[in-house]
Amino acid sequence: MSAPRPPAFESGYAALPERLFDRQAPVPVAAPAWIALNRDLAEELGIDPAWLASDAALQVFAGNAVPEGATPITQAYAGHQFGGWVPRLGDGRAVLLGELRDRAGQRRDVQLKGAGRTRWSRGGDGRAWLGPVLREYLVSEAMHALGIPTTRALAAVATGEAVQRETALPGAVLTRVAASHLRVGTFQYFAARGDDEALQALADYARARHYPQAEGALDLLRAVVEAQARLVARWMSVGFIHGVMNTDNMTISGETIDYGPCAFMDAYHPVTVFSSIDRNGRYAYTNQPDVALWNLAQLATSLLPLMGERDAAVREATEAVHRFSPIYAGEWLRLFGRKIGLAAARPADAPLIEAFLQGLADHGHDFTNAFRGLADDRTPEGLDDWAADWRARLSGEDDPHGVMRAANPAYIARNHRVEQAIEAAVAGDLAPFVTLHRLLARPFDEQPDMAAFRAPPEPHEEVRQTFCGT
Repeated sequence: MSAPRPPAFESGYAALPERLFDRQAPVPVAAPAWIALNRDLAEELGIDPAWLASDAALQVFAGNAVPEGATPITQAYAGHQFGGWVPRLGDGRAVLLGELRDRAGQRRDVQLKGAGRTRWSRGGDGRAWLGPVLREYLVSEAMHALGIPTTRALAAVATGEAVQRETALPGAVLTRVAASHLRVGTFQYFAARGDDEALQALADYARARHYPQAEGALDLLRAVVEAQARLVARWMSVGFIHGVMNTDNMTISGETIDYGPCAFMDAYHPVTVFSSIDRNGRYAYTNQPDVALWNLAQLATSLLPLMGERDAAVREATEAVHRFSPIYAGEWLRLFGRKIGLAAARPADAPLIEAFLQGLADHGHDFTNAFRGLADDRTPEGLDDWAADWRARLSGEDDPHGVMRAANPAYIARNHRVEQAIEAAVAGDLAPFVTLHRLLARPFDEQPDMAAFRAPPEPHEEVRQTFCGT
């Protein structure tokens, strides 16, 4: 039998100018132990199962060992947080080990989150406690199963150490996999410093990695605008609220990143907010498209030095950013059209969709269950008049019920279920986490033995606020 084969790490980002990052090894932990391991993702990344079963894998994912070929770094970035400019952020509790090439040949970042203090920690301990690690693991994998571009969870490891927040809590490290960890804030960091050389190196790297068809900074901007417009429309279609849409939490790749105070809506209301730190509702459900547009305008501003003559650059960048709204509107119409059974919705169908959403808000209906119920001809109470118009519109559709079942999940990562899984895990019982993870891997399938997980929370189970965990 051959010896276990360790992953073949590369370090493309670490080959860029060193002012784009710091070389930083993870800080070792006392007593690592497995919490969860995503074997399907590991297979996709070409990781040898025999190596995964070894103690060497545990030590790597805990941050106690650096694998061959990896060059651990922390990335520099800045950002607008709730609209306020913060010129220096960076990876305050994450270490990028390097990249693996997946079976399709694409580079994928492998990052340890909760890997210890870095020079970007700003007084923090650089650690993560078990709750946010399990939340990100569950919700990011749920988003993947829903078909929404996202970072993914490869592993979760207990550290055997306590993390001090309001009280002492069990520590953990999450291994996160991403198309890359390049953010709008990464470009802002160097643009704010007038470092055009670093900005050019970053833009060239981003184009080569994510948008090889892009010929320059303007094309890069256009590609990111389109990717983000389609991403946010997908969030809206499943009732997902990111909760902290700062520019440092928006990726260049178009993946969802940083599952801090995120949540899925239960009862539909457009101004729903969960994040405990979003006191003014800046990142409410209905505001997400506008915030994404604002963030992309900041990216455009950062890229201006790479676009040639200033006046022409401003004009072209403005036009590129303004493409967001029609792309978003078209994707929103396509997705929500399918949610009510229309294989190819037309602009004239928008009022029918909007009337359904208004009816949900007026009657306090559950977002996920209301849409899923349409596939079984269950119209929410109080929407009989709307249902007559809807059925008339469906009369010319070939397979509306099949379209709806493919577009509307039966199961989402409901906040109260996630919190119950976290509470049980803190008490030493991982069974609810395992059950919920297995359920969310098949969100569109009827799972009769899991029917209870479709129910909205009882009043005493409601989760009204979510937290970052830092």
